[in-house]
Amino acid sequence: MLTREIMLQLFPKSAQFVDIYLPFLNAATDRYQIDTPRRQAAFLSQVGHESAGFTLLVESLNYSADGLAMTWGRRFAEKDSAGKYILVKDGSRLRRMPNSAAQSLHRKPEAIANRVYSDRLGNGSELSGEGWLYRGRGLIQVTGKSNYQQCSLALFSDERLLMTPQLLEEWQWAVESAGWYWASRGLNVLADGDDFERVTEAINGGLNGHAQRLQVYQEALSLLG
Repeated sequence: MLTREIMLQLFPKSAQFVDIYLPFLNAATDRYQIDTPRRQAAFLSQVGHESAGFTLLVESLNYSADGLAMTWGRRFAEKDSAGKYILVKDGSRLRRMPNSAAQSLHRKPEAIANRVYSDRLGNGSELSGEGWLYRGRGLIQVTGKSNYQQCSLALFSDERLLMTPQLLEEWQWAVESAGWYWASRGLNVLADGDDFERVTEAINGGLNGHAQRLQVYQEALSLLG
């Protein structure tokens, strides 16, 4: 069983929420057989990263133009004639140069969501507003109309999340949706293996934040025995 002490060692910023989410977390890890140290460490590291350490349950998408260029380079970063990203020096580091689309969407989270999530994940066009309506929510950031529909059918046996997606911002359903997503993608099997990168790829679609996820995973493994 996960304890308050373990959770606060891993995610100290969640102190104000731990007594709310912990009972739901223990119920979900039991229900979805996230029940070995390796499985629990993998699960906690991934959902902890996605939720900013068990503190945020909805995606903000409040990106700067620079942030857009770094996160979605193919859409929002300038390239040279050879198709390579143009890099500019920012202090001691290099960053991608934002293109005009990134500049136009600077700090406009709703517009960003509607752009980057349009015509995918079951969402309609950019004008439909479904990118923002079905942006990431819950501990694992369920994203897109089709995923909300699947999650709703699994959790409630109806499609209520399509009408009230904000339910995933409540701790009970934020945790439960993460357990459902984990189980529905067969992630216990991946967690049982030795390739933690595959777990990150299954959650993220890439390796964004993998080093931080791996650090929490290793710390959780040591705490869980």
